[in-house]
Amino acid sequence: MKTRTDTSWHKVGKWNNSYFEDHLIGPGVVRLLALKQGDSLLDLGCGSKWLAKKIPKEVQYFGLDLVYGQDATKPFSLDKTFSHAAIILALQNMETPAGAIQNAAVHLKENGKLVIVLNHPAFRIPRQSSWGIDENSKLQYRRENIYMSPLKIPITMHPACPPSLRSGVSGRGLTWSFHHPLSAYTKMLADNGFLIEKLEEWTSDKESVGRAGRMENRSRAEFPLFLAIAAKLASKGEALRS
Repeated sequence: MKTRTDTSWHKVGKWNNSYFEDHLIGPGVVRLLALKQGDSLLDLGCGSKWLAKKIPKEVQYFGLDLVYGQDATKPFSLDKTFSHAAIILALQNMETPAGAIQNAAVHLKENGKLVIVLNHPAFRIPRQSSWGIDENSKLQYRRENIYMSPLKIPITMHPACPPSLRSGVSGRGLTWSFHHPLSAYTKMLADNGFLIEKLEEWTSDKESVGRAGRMENRSRAEFPLFLAIAAKLASKGEALRS
């Protein structure tokens, strides 16, 4: 019998992403969604449902996650469709991300909007990307060992993470990350009828001080942490033309 890979990130999600949720990701997602009264939002891989606290109260919200008993990559039934969907910092922790994108397409209204935020697949590949320093030019650079190949990567929880959050299903404090190149994500979107309207790359707003501060701040501004994609579910006419 095949053992199901546990990809849950909810045990460390709040600890790991709270700063960026408040200062970078949250405001960016709200801006891209552009929700208004009468809209509705399907939040796939919602984790702690933190996004529900960022959107207008009059917007109908439905969050779905493995921690609440529903795998966002598997088919599910709802008695309504949504004007908007979001998959925020969750797709890279799903073994079959195409399933989540397909669910967004199934449960969105025609011309509905999908917003995805990922750890940047070109610059943040666990165990395959790292910082280096060119001593001659005194510049910090980003090294990538591999990019095009899909990867399944075990992630050990940071030792500073509280013990109550580090206990994975295996008891070893592990979760999993799945790498795909950007071309794979764009194909998943196209295969499910989505048209990409906007692509943004978000850099960290933190700042370093001290001897290496200038070099580190320059590198931080050049290599984005996150990739944001805003896509529209094509109407029948648009789908035929494409």
